Amino acid sequence: MKRKRLAAIFVTCALILGTLAGCGGKGDAPAATAGGDAGKQTQAAGQAPGASPVELNVVTSYGGDDGNRKNYENAVASYEAATGNTILDASASSNEEWKAKVLTDFETGTEPDVLFFFTNADSEPFIQAGKVVDIETIRAEYPDYASNMRDSMMAVAADGKIYAVPSSGFWENMFVNTKVLEDCGIAVPGPDYTWEQFLLDCETIKAKGYTPIACSLFEVPHYWFEFAVMNNGTLANQLDIPASATDAVGQKWVAALNDIKDLYERGYFPSNTLTATDAETVQMFGDGEAAFLIDGSWKVGYFEGNHADQLGDYAISYVPAKGERVASEAIGGISMGYFITTRAWEDPDKREAAVAFVQHMTSDEVMSDFVTTEVTALKNGASPAGLNELQQSAADANANITGVVPAVQDTVTGECKTDLFANVQNVVTGAMTAEEAVESAIALN
Repeated sequence: MKRKRLAAIFVTCALILGTLAGCGGKGDAPAATAGGDAGKQTQAAGQAPGASPVELNVVTSYGGDDGNRKNYENAVASYEAATGNTILDASASSNEEWKAKVLTDFETGTEPDVLFFFTNADSEPFIQAGKVVDIETIRAEYPDYASNMRDSMMAVAADGKIYAVPSSGFWENMFVNTKVLEDCGIAVPGPDYTWEQFLLDCETIKAKGYTPIACSLFEVPHYWFEFAVMNNGTLANQLDIPASATDAVGQKWVAALNDIKDLYERGYFPSNTLTATDAETVQMFGDGEAAFLIDGSWKVGYFEGNHADQLGDYAISYVPAKGERVASEAIGGISMGYFITTRAWEDPDKREAAVAFVQHMTSDEVMSDFVTTEVTALKNGASPAGLNELQQSAADANANITGVVPAVQDTVTGECKTDLFANVQNVVTGAMTAEEAVESAIALN
């Protein structure tokens, strides 16, 4: 996954969030709410008096396999019930294909009315094309738009403006299969976990017949890349971009790729890591065939939906550290948000409905259904209750986090990123040197 062009942030390590205080974002900008007189609510929540219901085309990453899909469907249903408007949902799973389709839709003039999308460099093409409306413009007509959010935690685009209302954020860390570790006589890693201990543990796990690391280097090498970069640098310089493979930052990236190559050569990845999909390697982990998985907060929902009776077999731990980094430092931030397109804003029948929809989806009340252990920009925070075993494990791990930084991959162009990660396979198999891979990627930035 990916995340942000940051003018914002960051997040002390209490990724566990403050108290929830009712539904925010109300005022001149209408917000859909449930209950009360249905006729009055329809006019108060996204329609001008006497206006006919409207249809909004909405695209999000809450596809069928997303852990928050049900929460999204419930929120959409409550908006529709309160307003009488209809949401034409075209959501799909977040991957490179989905992102490419979204960008193509903007290029061809078939963009949606409201888009839930990445707020990093991935959004720059349609921002620069003037296809979405900045928040300052919206607030000129609806002063209370996103007033329940901390502006300091909203992503700032290259032009210095804010366009997206943030949703819940993310963290990335290491999931462990506790049953596998127990069978191997290995303790669940703590916040002082070192690279040297990790390599010893992987050797033990491999000798026991398990796969140490569940990862598809074919589809999702970026999780390991981010932490490998941090392991060869610091939290403070994580977001530095190399000018070439030979400068100090370039050498850090080269060392990161070589660390991944070393893990591959040691046989710690799945035997089919160069051809397997992410879904297949995550399934390996879920089924108790692999010990470690670096992924994000969104994956908690996946395990809740697909391994509900095994949640006690998983825990959130810490990515092993070396050099100046400590294992209690992680990747995190708020990577996605809701955009209102210029197409909807300039349509007198859709403008108010679109504003009301975003207000509803990012209200304190609705957001509390999406937030468990994630980062949030809500001024009032969110107060998760009734956490299951895996969620509690995440909360416990996050309580020990001492530093968080966004992902460096989200500060480069899509072309640079695609090239870099496509060449990870070439680096680990020796078809290309790490230096060549870095040079190739940076040339596209």
